[in-house]
Amino acid sequence: MFGFSCKSARAALVAGIAAMAGSAAGQSAEVLETQRADYDAVKPKSVIELQLFRDTTDVALLGDEGGQLRLISLNPAVNAWFLLQVGTADNPAQQSYHIENPDPAGQQVVLVPGDDPALKLIRGPKTLTCRPWAGEPSSLAEARKKGIPYAPICDKRLFLRNKASGARTTLEATTEFLRDHVWGGESILNLAKGTLFKDSEMETAKVEGMAAEGREAVGPGAAAMLETLGARPVIGHQMDVTVYGAEGGRMAGGLWYSVQGVPGVFASVYQPRWVPEAILKGPGKANWLDGTESRANGYFVAFDLSRFDLGFAVGTDHPGVGWSSRPPVSVRPRGMPGPDGISNVAPLMRLGMVNPKVAEQVVATFTAGFKRHHGAFKFGDYRTVDYGKHYGFIENGAILSKLWPGLSTLYVLNDGTVGMRTWTEADNALLPRIRFARQNGVPIVVTDSETGLPVPGDRVTLWGPGNWSGSAEAKLRTLRAGACIKHNEGRQYLIYGYFSTATPSAMARVFQAYGCEYAMLLDMNALEHTYLALYARNQEGMHVQHLVPGMKLIEKKARDGNLIPRFLGFVDNRDFFYLTPKEDGK
Repeated sequence: MFGFSCKSARAALVAGIAAMAGSAAGQSAEVLETQRADYDAVKPKSVIELQLFRDTTDVALLGDEGGQLRLISLNPAVNAWFLLQVGTADNPAQQSYHIENPDPAGQQVVLVPGDDPALKLIRGPKTLTCRPWAGEPSSLAEARKKGIPYAPICDKRLFLRNKASGARTTLEATTEFLRDHVWGGESILNLAKGTLFKDSEMETAKVEGMAAEGREAVGPGAAAMLETLGARPVIGHQMDVTVYGAEGGRMAGGLWYSVQGVPGVFASVYQPRWVPEAILKGPGKANWLDGTESRANGYFVAFDLSRFDLGFAVGTDHPGVGWSSRPPVSVRPRGMPGPDGISNVAPLMRLGMVNPKVAEQVVATFTAGFKRHHGAFKFGDYRTVDYGKHYGFIENGAILSKLWPGLSTLYVLNDGTVGMRTWTEADNALLPRIRFARQNGVPIVVTDSETGLPVPGDRVTLWGPGNWSGSAEAKLRTLRAGACIKHNEGRQYLIYGYFSTATPSAMARVFQAYGCEYAMLLDMNALEHTYLALYARNQEGMHVQHLVPGMKLIEKKARDGNLIPRFLGFVDNRDFFYLTPKEDGK
């Protein structure tokens, strides 16, 4: 199956196309149907052909030499990414420029024809006209020459995205070298996972007291505790996050504490040994938890989504868009450079950082998911379905890798709505409205349709079919990160979970204890893969708080010794999520 071959999937997409045709001037149903055929075609293609809802405007340039301008809005309903091409009628893509609109909700970008064509940037009653292709050298040429990731054009109302190389740690560089250039490198890495990395980041803490009363009503609502405890254990945490009410760095298990300097963000600690018997013996299946992971600290950060918007960006290198080596070669159609028909996203630019206007507002970032190599199935039924079900992703409305049914998906619509679910073919009707999306394996926790209770996903105990990674014996505990969605008192929360060493079963049980409605895996094995940072701002500037102290070593430093935050101050090779305050956030 490539794209939407079944009737239900096609019907869902047709509904999306119909809605899109009504919302985007210049896009007829016939044009959109042709673009859907491009998207579905089992053949090598460009990333532009993957854009189902693209809107193309061609304008002739008058003058002695003539020429042609082409503006492609990759998804008009999102209104964030554009491709401006300058060339001739025979070759309109002679020069391609990837342009980002930093204010997609408030600013429209239109290419206007005429004797002197121009870009019009419309923000309410105010209109700015610019011609970045004009002049010698043009402002586009000057912006590209600067070489900075985001070069401002059109009175700083737009950004030209320039090619950049992403930063990576020594650990990542070494593992990539082994995997790509050393015979048997993958086996060496698997051995390392089973020995050197096993429990390498594990943290535990002794119970220093019991709290009979606590902060039950704060944030997303307290996690459930083992019935026989009677009160909540108090432990000393090792988070590098400052919270209100945690005297001497001690926190009561499962309670939420407000993070200082970042209203609407909360932190909590938990150990799997505190999970109630009612959950352990309840519906759903998970593996028995051993003594090591039962005592391992888990750190959690919750974001009140009534106050924050969620965004996502791919890294300069990861995740890739080619083939993972995991599925069998037999599932690859002849001549296809990747499961979506592309091997790269050129002429689009992957930057691994947010634009400067967003960077001024970001309150948190965290790494998003697996590299392409691990983002497909090696074992089980999914390895031969949908080309191995490579995990899909969408940035700013641009489909960079298709979303496949059966996979856990964290997504954001163009109205800011955040959802997390196991993707279905019917969900493809949402594609016109999706601004951001990232798939990552199969669910850790789902909501049981009969009881309404959170239960482990049906593949939590299936190591290969669940694509959980680990040792050949399927028993490896390791550092893992995950995310979940929960509602409490009319508010929706996104919860990030850092497990210092855990199996998927331990993650499931803890997310159940926190009352999560749906939970999914993010990444694992190293601090750079489970990185989370919070940014507290005041009149003196910005203070970076890392979830655990070791994450600080991932950052860079300026010549004056000041910290340059990952994803904000320099491009990175990994993909990530970020949160910014809503304009009307309370």
